[in-house]
Amino acid sequence: MARTPLSLIVILGALTAFGPLATDMHLPAFPAITAGLGTESAGVQRALAAFFAGMGLGQLLYGTVSDRVGRRPALLAGLALFTLASLAAAMADGIGWFTLARFIQGIGGCAGPVLARAIARDLAEGPAMARLMSQLMLVSGLAPIVAPTLGSALLAGFGWRAIFVTLAGYGAVLAVAVILLLRESLPPERRRRDGPAAVLGTYLGLLTDRRFIGLALSGALLSAGMFTYIGASPFVFMELHGLAPHHYGMLFGLNAIGIMAVAQGNALAMRRGVPTARALDLVQAWMGGAALLLLVVVTTGFGGFPAVAIALFCYVAGIGAVMPLASAQAMAAHGRVAGSASALIGTLQFGIGALVGWLVGALHDGTALPMAVGIAGCAALSIAVRWTLAR
Repeated sequence: MARTPLSLIVILGALTAFGPLATDMHLPAFPAITAGLGTESAGVQRALAAFFAGMGLGQLLYGTVSDRVGRRPALLAGLALFTLASLAAAMADGIGWFTLARFIQGIGGCAGPVLARAIARDLAEGPAMARLMSQLMLVSGLAPIVAPTLGSALLAGFGWRAIFVTLAGYGAVLAVAVILLLRESLPPERRRRDGPAAVLGTYLGLLTDRRFIGLALSGALLSAGMFTYIGASPFVFMELHGLAPHHYGMLFGLNAIGIMAVAQGNALAMRRGVPTARALDLVQAWMGGAALLLLVVVTTGFGGFPAVAIALFCYVAGIGAVMPLASAQAMAAHGRVAGSASALIGTLQFGIGALVGWLVGALHDGTALPMAVGIAGCAALSIAVRWTLAR
């Protein structure tokens, strides 16, 4: 693969950042949104789960459409929907409308990551794709570092609604960048012309491919553990342990730095010829150990909050490698249907994340235990699924 232009890495990385930005930026504003909409914290958590559900469901549509009409038209449609839904969330006057706007925002925002993965697969495969995906993680990894601090600043200066106006501006700016700078990566001769029955057959074929589904589920389950952290950490950090919103943002950003560091290490390992399967073995073992440590610390109270923060840092940092590695291996044999394969990976990732987040919220008992159990369960299932289906 030729050297990837920096502009392409920046744009694709920015597209993969929709999820982190639309979640992490408003986390410090949870109490303010709760008060502003006259609801309780569980209602705002359910709205976040609705966003994850939209991110998951919408990807099936974008993957199929982009395999037929090209990546750019599908991407621009999603960016437009994200921008409008962000404005609707900013103007919502009740938790019902806010939740609906968040769901639609997820449907629009999912176009970014699913089509960024598809474009990466159009341009590279195997270790080269894993290396490109890791480079995108370096760019998108800036989002969780900047987002909580930016959200805290917008909250203090203009109120929580300004956060969603800013998200709308992000979507609009990226749409302009795509129009001006991003070339179509799927030429007409490589596009699919088959009908709905063949599209359904494609998804059924992917779902029944043991290696594909094993790797896709393995990565999605580990990501669901991170979504559990995202949804539960505002309560655990700010309410349970008394962190101020700006301190929460700093700690959240530190975790994002860990993601970027691991992503960079993964990219270097791919350049040096480390087999992707071996690298995934190591990352899964690392994240499984961190999840077990978290469960022990929360159950026993040993080490207090610092031990909880360290265990979470170790787990979340592994995300910088696990998704590039799992996605590259899963999609390696499916270049002709890269959009659909990428969409199914994303749907599993966000769908399982929404489900686990809802379960953790339903089990809320005023402690950090539901979060720890959710993360440890996701890690254990990830290892079991991969060894059962994809070895």
